[in-house]
Amino acid sequence: MGKVIATCISTKRGVQKERVPQITLVKGYGIEGDAHAGDWHRQVSLLALEKIEDFRAKGAEVDFGAFGENIVMQGYDLRALPVGTRFRIRESLLELTQIGKECHTHCAIYHQVGDCIMPREGVFTKVLEGGTVQPGDEVEIIPPAPDRPFTAAWITLSDKGAAGKREDTSGPLIGEILTEAGYDVVEGLLIPDEPVFLKKDLIRLADQRQVNVIFTTGGTGFSPRDTTPEATTEVCDRMAPGIAEAIRAFSMTKTPRAMLSRAVSGIRGTTLIINLPGSPKAVRESLEFVLPSLSHGLEILTGRAADCARE
Repeated sequence: MGKVIATCISTKRGVQKERVPQITLVKGYGIEGDAHAGDWHRQVSLLALEKIEDFRAKGAEVDFGAFGENIVMQGYDLRALPVGTRFRIRESLLELTQIGKECHTHCAIYHQVGDCIMPREGVFTKVLEGGTVQPGDEVEIIPPAPDRPFTAAWITLSDKGAAGKREDTSGPLIGEILTEAGYDVVEGLLIPDEPVFLKKDLIRLADQRQVNVIFTTGGTGFSPRDTTPEATTEVCDRMAPGIAEAIRAFSMTKTPRAMLSRAVSGIRGTTLIINLPGSPKAVRESLEFVLPSLSHGLEILTGRAADCARE
């Protein structure tokens, strides 16, 4: 059983959090009075006491809240827990949504000592059930449910779309189809045809959010700006060519131009990444073809099912 050591908030973004006697968690929102509360997945940040003590042992004098954490917790290696883990603190319930984060602008503690542990050791949660939390409260960990929905995200690659010159209909369509199929769609993004942007988002979604499957749409053709397959390949640990090949073969029954697709599919950690075509019509056809067989692969990839039986 873990324990809450300190509770901290900040009323303005970019300002160091300060210790408070207790915090009030609001369902679907975050901490009452905290600047980072809102309708998003990083409502409440957690940091392990043990990691703070290790940092202090190097000679740094830091108070609780210095790293931007809302709750200092003792007894758990938070970063080792999978996304989907839940924390029961009295009547409150938090769900782990992201591990670590990218540091865009270094915080005050980084400028003081040249390091900050929050980007690599902190975790983020959303509030499922509200209530009050204060130092001394016990924390119970609830592992992710084995039958929980698979999580998904979509990314549209389009220079014109990202510039606001064209409406993106393919990305939202992916989200709609996946939601209807029972997936928990956690993010949808519209970015330019820049491989550096795509690689960055694929890595974040796979490593920090641990999304089960990511679909991209666009950037798979012959144009010099079509670099989605190359960016996808660079971030994958292993390729899963059968999926892309099957989609291409199916699409050939619709149009011979499907042979011009350079789409790939691969795996990063426990995340499957699949390139889809750019048009809404092709997106719908591809998903309707691939989704019936996809769940079994995701069950194996995420450890929810054994390998296929051998004859």
